[in-house]
Amino acid sequence: MSKQNITIIGGGPASLMLACSLDASKYKVSIYEKNTALARKFLVAGKGGFNLTHSENLEQFVNRYHPKQFIEPFLNHFSNDDFRDWLKSIGIETYVGTSKRVFPAKGIKPIEVLNAIESVMKKNNVSIYYNHEWKGWSNEQLIFQTSNNQIVNITTDSVVFAMGGASWKVTGSAGNWRSYFEEKGIQTNPFHPSNCAYKVNWNHEFIKHISGHALKNCEFYCGTMHKKGEAVLTDFGIEGSGVYALSKEIREHLILNKKAELFIDFKPELSLEEIQNRFENRGKLSIKDVLDKKLNLSTTQIHLLKSQTTKEGYNQPEVISKLIKKYPLLITDFAPIDEAISTVGGIDLTELNNDLELKKLPNYYCMGEMLDWDAPTGGYLLQACFSMGKFVADMLNQKL
Repeated sequence: MSKQNITIIGGGPASLMLACSLDASKYKVSIYEKNTALARKFLVAGKGGFNLTHSENLEQFVNRYHPKQFIEPFLNHFSNDDFRDWLKSIGIETYVGTSKRVFPAKGIKPIEVLNAIESVMKKNNVSIYYNHEWKGWSNEQLIFQTSNNQIVNITTDSVVFAMGGASWKVTGSAGNWRSYFEEKGIQTNPFHPSNCAYKVNWNHEFIKHISGHALKNCEFYCGTMHKKGEAVLTDFGIEGSGVYALSKEIREHLILNKKAELFIDFKPELSLEEIQNRFENRGKLSIKDVLDKKLNLSTTQIHLLKSQTTKEGYNQPEVISKLIKKYPLLITDFAPIDEAISTVGGIDLTELNNDLELKKLPNYYCMGEMLDWDAPTGGYLLQACFSMGKFVADMLNQKL
């Protein structure tokens, strides 16, 4: 039996796992990448601490995704534990950090992880064509433009698209491929930032006192979602893990209302009644002393409380106690999409069947961040991409 040709468009995590996992006795695998190297966004993500996945149990893990029912089959097929086992099999040991996130063993750099993956691809006889940007179709052929503006037409048996979303364009994820799919009658959705900074219209004089400072051990709320974590206050607004996890809710409010209400609980481990009791039993301590010494609030938190009250309100324990438990921030915009860690939007999920094949284009598959799903930071984004790649590979291996 002659081998079938599979063309993978895009060289990110989903593509890497797919190329590593396809059966080389059945398929001749080629990757077409617009950049001069693979996985640029993967490497950029590694500069801030290379968070590969998360260690929580699968039942909790799948609940981090929206829509959960779309991602769940891929995680069940290739879980976070399976991914760690696979990394170990190619020489990459991992460990669980204090945040329960999973990282390469200390001393292993991101490029070493990529090199290990590329060595598997090499053994799998994967061909890689760099500087080839996909430009749509010409009849049944794929069109690519090279870095020297040559046009290359490709005929293949199957195609897997994994071209990323629209953030960090410098890494190649421009999201400018939507029109090619729309020409084929495939629905795509506009891209929006996710896991990004959010704009707060701070008073210019006030923000000078708190810009760059962190809010630690807080709980953040928007709509029905909440998350314990940290955030950093900036001249632009607020960012960090505590608000990234609320991206879906914040985004929906911003799109619908042009604003979103974010609430912060400065002391999630204490009830409102317990906080009020500490004020009532303060003896000769001032309000500021209670905030500082009995409640251990930071200077930044105290500045924020002052900014939301009159002098009279600040000295009323009932008022200040409620504010500690539910501090309001009005979010007015996203950060620019190119600054977001990830995006939502892209191929509408209704266009895909259960094995990620396009319903309107048989033998054409889509996976990764170019699909319209969402997840917080913490290893969830990468895990889903690797899981999709493994799922599609195993499915295609079974077809022949």
